[in-house]
Amino acid sequence: MNVEFNRNEDQLKQLSFNLTQKLQKVALGGGQKRIEAHKAKGKLTARERIDYLLDKGAAQVEIGAFAGEGMYKEEGGCPGGGVVVVMGYVAGRQCVVVANDATVKAGAWFPITAKKNLRAQEISIENKLPIIYLVDSAGVYLPMQDEIFPDKEHFGRIFRNNAVMSSMGIVQISAIMGPCVAGGAYLPIMSDEAMIVNGTGSVFLAGSYLVKSAIGESIDNEALGGASMHSEVSGVTDYKFDTDEECLTHIRNIFDKMGGQASAGFSRVAPAKPAQDEQEIYGLLPADRVKPYDMMDIINRLVDNSEFEPYKDLYGQTLICGLARIDGWAVGIVANQRKIVKSKKTGMQMGGVIYSDSADKAARFIMNCNQKRIPLVFLHDVSGFMVGSQSEQGGIIKDGAKMVNAMSNSVVPKFTVIVGNSYGAGNYAMCGKAYDPRLIVAWPTAQLAVMSGAAAANTLLQIQVASLKAKGEVITPEAEKELLDRIKARYEEQLSPYYAAARLWVDAVIDPLETRKVISEGIAAANHAPIEKAYNVGVIQV
Repeated sequence: MNVEFNRNEDQLKQLSFNLTQKLQKVALGGGQKRIEAHKAKGKLTARERIDYLLDKGAAQVEIGAFAGEGMYKEEGGCPGGGVVVVMGYVAGRQCVVVANDATVKAGAWFPITAKKNLRAQEISIENKLPIIYLVDSAGVYLPMQDEIFPDKEHFGRIFRNNAVMSSMGIVQISAIMGPCVAGGAYLPIMSDEAMIVNGTGSVFLAGSYLVKSAIGESIDNEALGGASMHSEVSGVTDYKFDTDEECLTHIRNIFDKMGGQASAGFSRVAPAKPAQDEQEIYGLLPADRVKPYDMMDIINRLVDNSEFEPYKDLYGQTLICGLARIDGWAVGIVANQRKIVKSKKTGMQMGGVIYSDSADKAARFIMNCNQKRIPLVFLHDVSGFMVGSQSEQGGIIKDGAKMVNAMSNSVVPKFTVIVGNSYGAGNYAMCGKAYDPRLIVAWPTAQLAVMSGAAAANTLLQIQVASLKAKGEVITPEAEKELLDRIKARYEEQLSPYYAAARLWVDAVIDPLETRKVISEGIAAANHAPIEKAYNVGVIQV
């Protein structure tokens, strides 16, 4: 019996169990009572609509399930950001589905709701995927209108994207299955086709109360913007249905008749499971995140047949680079090696740290993958770049910049998995959110921040103590410890993958065993978008 393996396994399985429980809670949206009230109107919930629409048994990837987690407490919260986004299949065609959750503040738009919708559209645009909007929303959450209305990445950007996506030939289908109010009315009507459910769906620029206030006209919402009026009088909607199910079935029928799409031509062969047991990942990742481990043990349980072709494996060893297949798809993997390695040039090198030689190697490998049209997968467990006089004199900034340049300008799709630490410039070099990964996900063991909790807390403590002493205050050791504990607790909360997921810094927190599926579905999506731009890294320091 390996005691440490069992300890690791127990902790990661517990974290994965906690993840499952959190996802179950998110799936309840505004809560059971609101779900019952919603269904009493004859409507399916957002998740029931998506389940009915998507192909049974086909792979799905939910985006942004934890959006809004712990945010807007003074407003009563916004579970899931008030909208459900899933990448799945309709009639065999991969697509993105966006469904307002009317059990959360009547589907009103919070700032995070807009951000999540924009992320869904971004995935659709980058991968040339059709997108389906299932609309059931009371419109902008007025108490926060200043945070959602006027800016470039706010509510209006969604309608701008509707127009741009249409011009790009990306299919957009909308179903009005509840209220669709004010500016939000443009989303379904700027789609290629819009359908409406009789009795529950309505769409208007101003509701009956506002019409009465503005122009003195008395009219009910159904006559003002109901299904019959828009299908028979205004011509705003294209189809009218009596039930949610009929409406969703018609969307499936539309998708069933759509023509084929171009392909990027990424290499895929028959998928194969890893030869080494995937379940062992739970025991191989140390419970103590300071402990070293061999990242190859993780890679061998993620790639097909556990086959990996290393690139420059004896050079720049703190970054593992090489080719493999995941679920049949060819991939180039860039991963942080967490064990201590020995360089014949510089001596011992710490795991999880990017040195000049490893940055140099990774830059060359990334360029090669672009040359060969091979998608890139980044596995994070990174503390950052090496610091100190030896590294600075060796040109660490120059070599780090070279890696960032090669990665930033990549034209092949990039996918990021945060396994453990993802700190500072290491996050950037390993294709963090700012560098446009097609999908970015985190394991429950992930931490994202500018530096580790201990380092940040001690730095912040020194700053605050110096500030207090400058004011003439005396700091006792007890008071200093209390201050440190308070700083550390606040910072540790911000390190959590759920904190990142709440703000959409990552698309999802996933069980490690979901990693292969997420990468595979991500590449399948990316394969719909042929590469049109030549690879050009621009000027690099050599």
